[in-house]
Amino acid sequence: MKSAALPGFRDFYPDDLALRTHIFATWRAVAGNRVITSMTILAGGASLIVGNAYQAQMPEFADHLGHADGGITYSALLGADAAGALAAGLILEGRGLLPPNPRTAFVLAMLWCVAVGAFALATSYPFALLLLFVAGFLELAFFAMAQTLVQINAPAQVRGRVIGLFAMSALGLRAFSGVTVGLGGSLIGIHLSLALSAALLLALTMLFLFMSKRA
Repeated sequence: MKSAALPGFRDFYPDDLALRTHIFATWRAVAGNRVITSMTILAGGASLIVGNAYQAQMPEFADHLGHADGGITYSALLGADAAGALAAGLILEGRGLLPPNPRTAFVLAMLWCVAVGAFALATSYPFALLLLFVAGFLELAFFAMAQTLVQINAPAQVRGRVIGLFAMSALGLRAFSGVTVGLGGSLIGIHLSLALSAALLLALTMLFLFMSKRA
């Protein structure tokens, strides 16, 4: 799977009205392509509902796991997630494993939901480290595969704008994960909030995969 740096719509359309106009025009241009639309919605849904908001809560997770000794233990949690992503890049990109396939991307995303949800409920610090490594691996794998599928299937004449649309969905919507995971964590606790967010994303991903298969 090969991926390139993703340009954003803001790079081309700094004016808000022009930005919205071209976003909708690009979406209409690819609305009939199920691969592009499904991968864009998958990446956007993952960013919107779970995203990376839980990473800011690592000090509290480390404290609840019985390791509140400064920055070392919560840095190790962050490092485990990053190490998993690095391993995915080296293994999948270097060896060409897991050829791009929409169904594979959905399965990887669902496994990521399971890993994140299990981490949220983990009570063992070593097990939490393992789960974060797996989550980092799966997150990069399905995001990279979704991006590759969008790049391959995008029409040549609008490929740049389609990739920008995917980037906006995959990265821009992460700002709102602070509501589902962050604000929810302040209301019902970070463990339950993250677990419920992962479960919701898992259910929606399974539903969308089922609907895509029927279509």
